[in-house]
Amino acid sequence: MFLLTPKEIAYEVTKALDAKKGMDIKLLKIDRVSSLADYFLICTGTSNTHVKTLCDYAEYTLEQLGEPMLGREGHRGSAWELLDYGTIVVHVFTEEARQFYDLERLWADAEVVDLKKIIPELQG
Repeated sequence: MFLLTPKEIAYEVTKALDAKKGMDIKLLKIDRVSSLADYFLICTGTSNTHVKTLCDYAEYTLEQLGEPMLGREGHRGSAWELLDYGTIVVHVFTEEARQFYDLERLWADAEVVDLKKIIPELQG
């Protein structure tokens, strides 16, 4: 079985969220400021249903790559869902929930990964 690096996992799930029209995707490299994970991936969905769809597709994508999920929180129409893969934690919010929790501010010391390397459409 082929094991992906934390960076490869982060890149694959970032592409998955983009493929399902996730908005304002941010990838934070937090390994130097926390032992929780190597990366936090933050994304906005347009509704609770979109949040669930984004999470379902991210889960499906990593499952196909053989990555085991440690936990998923926020089912049943939640405005914030969290997928924990150990090395990466995926946070998908509605716009209101994202503004309320403001993880980018809380993790301001983290390194922001340039997504243009991952999602070519962002080049222009």
